[in-house]
Amino acid sequence: METSISSRSALQLLSTFAILFLGYSSPSSNLPSVLVNSTAEFQNYTAISEFRMLNRRSLGDCPDPNPYLRINVSSKPTVYDDGHVRVTASTSKSALSDEGYVTVTVSGVLVPSASDWVAMISPSHSDVSSCPFNAILYEQTGDLSKLPLLCHYPVKAQYVSNDPDYLNCKKKTCKKHGKGACLVTTCSGSLTFHVINIRTDIEFVFFAGGFETPCVLKRSKTLKFANPKKPLYGHISSVDSTAESMRLTWVSGDKAPQHVEYGNGRSQASEVATFSQSNMCTSVLPSPAKDFGWHDPGYIHSAVMTGLKPSTTFSYRYGSASAGWSDRIKFRTPPATGSDEVKFLAFGDMGKAPRDPSVEHYIQPGSLSVVKALAGEVSSGNVDSIFHIGDISYATGFLVEWDFFLHLISPVASRVSYMTAIGNHERDYIDSGSVYVTPDSGGECGVPYETYFPMPTPAKDKPWYSTEQGSVHFTIISTEHDWSNNSEQYDWMNKDMAGIDRSRTPWLVFTGHRPMYSSSDGLGSVDSNFVQAVEPLLLANKVDLVLFGHVHNYERTCAVYQRQCLGMPKKDANGVDTYNNTNYKAPVHAVIGMAGFSLDKFPAGVSHWNQPITNHPPTHSCVHSFEQSTSSSQSNRPVAGA
Repeated sequence: METSISSRSALQLLSTFAILFLGYSSPSSNLPSVLVNSTAEFQNYTAISEFRMLNRRSLGDCPDPNPYLRINVSSKPTVYDDGHVRVTASTSKSALSDEGYVTVTVSGVLVPSASDWVAMISPSHSDVSSCPFNAILYEQTGDLSKLPLLCHYPVKAQYVSNDPDYLNCKKKTCKKHGKGACLVTTCSGSLTFHVINIRTDIEFVFFAGGFETPCVLKRSKTLKFANPKKPLYGHISSVDSTAESMRLTWVSGDKAPQHVEYGNGRSQASEVATFSQSNMCTSVLPSPAKDFGWHDPGYIHSAVMTGLKPSTTFSYRYGSASAGWSDRIKFRTPPATGSDEVKFLAFGDMGKAPRDPSVEHYIQPGSLSVVKALAGEVSSGNVDSIFHIGDISYATGFLVEWDFFLHLISPVASRVSYMTAIGNHERDYIDSGSVYVTPDSGGECGVPYETYFPMPTPAKDKPWYSTEQGSVHFTIISTEHDWSNNSEQYDWMNKDMAGIDRSRTPWLVFTGHRPMYSSSDGLGSVDSNFVQAVEPLLLANKVDLVLFGHVHNYERTCAVYQRQCLGMPKKDANGVDTYNNTNYKAPVHAVIGMAGFSLDKFPAGVSHWNQPITNHPPTHSCVHSFEQSTSSSQSNRPVAGA
């Protein structure tokens, strides 16, 4: 198939790789085999770990007559990368700041045990008497129990043995003296918890019995945030291809409209949205999002800043006089359609991880180092925009984790355009209209995702769209919605790609979550029906580069169609793999779902369409960035993976 030299010959695609050493391995579970075997259907959102199954446990008070037991929460100085030290929590006044570390000290313990642990609970009203006494409601988790552990799933938890002095009782206190001797000695242990403003009050609860047979020993006092209405976690996204209007989205506990102030005295009022438990999907048995995983999201504000200029830096702040204001933030708009250059970062499957030693519902250990690498690229000015292609937060029905994810990405998403695609862990649920009927979203069914990340889509629950930056047209689809021939999304894809002005945007990048090609032999890695339906559109519309996630590793193909290599690259003078696309053959696919998890294993042999990267060890994760530009002297196309 011929390629127009006049519109496409002077193009160059460069790629760089930042290797991130994770050194992480998942802990093995000690759960009974009968319990493990009962949860296979739900592994994507409940998984198999003791903490993530807490909601299945009956809860009671421990038969502990210890009168000395205490739990105290105090503020802890936070040391930031700039070397400054700030105390960010003031628990002496029962008020927490927007971010900080607190020290939870358990004292008066008579006999320390390895099964003692502390959980952060939100909201703090965790009395089981208010929970529905109906065991069958929790059958969906793969286990029958009389009650969940708590009405609200613990946000995070730590074993007190994380304090190395706890079990050997190095911190001793004499509680009772007699005849010149100590008659009763108690022990103590201290833990550090990272806390962010999640608007609802919290408490810390001291448990015995481990995660499998928990009982309550002591509760802390209730801790409230100093300003539950504070506007937080702002992130930017494109609303069109002009780069003259950008959307800012943020979270607050205040339902009254707020403002974004930007540029030279401009201001735009926010539109306010939220969602409730009634908006969550469920089946005959309630989903986590509908039940024990629910957490109030507050209010999501969104405002469009207009009158901007492409490739221009400006500052903004958001909030209100009554709720408070964010810090002033600098942001750079992406290049406009038809300009010569755009630099973007792309990845999938990132999620988040705790900034303390806690265990949480779902942890993606590489996410912290990935965000740190992204922030470095953004700070250097090497990034115009970011594309996160599915499996965004992995909250999967445990709604408080969206706040922690938004907090994690805010250093980068508040400064450059952060565009997203929907994945299975945002959308899929039984009888919800998703293509795949797995319970991977935990009952969210795309509602939180679309509320937190309003992309320029046709309508609600139609999360496909296109945008242009520089000389690149991005077509972003949902692999979780109907893509079959003559479906609404299929017709949109065909029309969108066929209507591109390739003289203005000669590059066409196609993105979605589930891949068409993968050497991974994991269940559901590739859907042959999806490939059969959509791959012909890629060839017909001369798609240059296809980006997918879902598989937690990096892999790149040759120029491939119907599992056949139609084109292979050659090394240029700099050793960069280069395709001469003056004679277009087929798209190059890259799987880039390696931004959060420890990496999936590939088989020893690779398929003939796979183009291995020999200079990167397979046990490492990487951030993949594509830098695209035009050059009048370059007629070849180097592709990702030099």
